Amino acid sequence: MSYEKVTQAKSRLIIGTKQSLKAMKNGEICDVFIADDADRKITQEVIEMAGELSIPCHYVDSKKKLGRACGIEVHAATVSIRKP
Repeated sequence: MSYEKVTQAKSRLIIGTKQSLKAMKNGEICDVFIADDADRKITQEVIEMAGELSIPCHYVDSKKKLGRACGIEVHAATVSIRKP
């Protein structure tokens, strides 16, 4: 289900931890997706900020599949969806 949601929101995706954090601080995000196989040192700040801002945080099993769902050739640890 989560991969489908990412694929359907391609025009509103923010890919990457740093970009997601910046957009979250600006109030632009409605959902966050975290790959379970990503290094927690990389994703922990996003997870904490999503909790503080009450942004739904969805977990997927693979950063490779998450990157593919975004239409990119590389892995993605964190992906956010911009508010419509």
